[in-house]
Amino acid sequence: MSLVKICGLTRPEDIEAANEAGPTYIGFVFAPSRRRVTPETAARLRAGLRADIRVVGVFVDAPPGEVEALLQRGIIDIVQLHGRETEEDIRTLKERTGAPVIKAVRMETPGDAARWRDSAADWLLLDNGAGGTGRAFDWTLAAGVSKPFFLAGGIHPGNAADAVRRLRPYAVDASSGVETNGYKDGEKMRALVRAVREASGAAPGGLTE
Repeated sequence: MSLVKICGLTRPEDIEAANEAGPTYIGFVFAPSRRRVTPETAARLRAGLRADIRVVGVFVDAPPGEVEALLQRGIIDIVQLHGRETEEDIRTLKERTGAPVIKAVRMETPGDAARWRDSAADWLLLDNGAGGTGRAFDWTLAAGVSKPFFLAGGIHPGNAADAVRRLRPYAVDASSGVETNGYKDGEKMRALVRAVREASGAAPGGLTE
């Protein structure tokens, strides 16, 4: 069954909507982005989040100490690396923190994901270009990816079910696809979770992992 991650939450209203929608994961962006949050804001938002929703921190070539501090403070549970981090960086981070790691991969050629097949990362995140574009990549590039992956890039309630049926990702990852006028939309968040669970053959409501 495919899971759901909703990324780029920035406001208390977003947390309330996530608590109602019930994705397995939410994401806080700590990299340059209009959705960037400070550690202090993330801590306040985390305090209002359901205990059964796991928090992913999104980083781009961040100093290791910054990542480790957020893990130690319990602000995030999982690390998503979206920059030029190497396999050595991933292994070192996991050895130092024990935290699960998601490595983002730009899907531009059939071999892009294959190069990370044996990575120490727990999951890949397949995305379009640098990520955050709101546009899907050519899903045929994900055919045959053996390592569990999050499918990102242009995911929204209207195409999430098709993505799940075609690719059976570990999880789908949406940000702009569940927004209206640049802000998270609670109804779209609920619709996304519902679509993924129905396409996966799961009963609506409640978390599954």
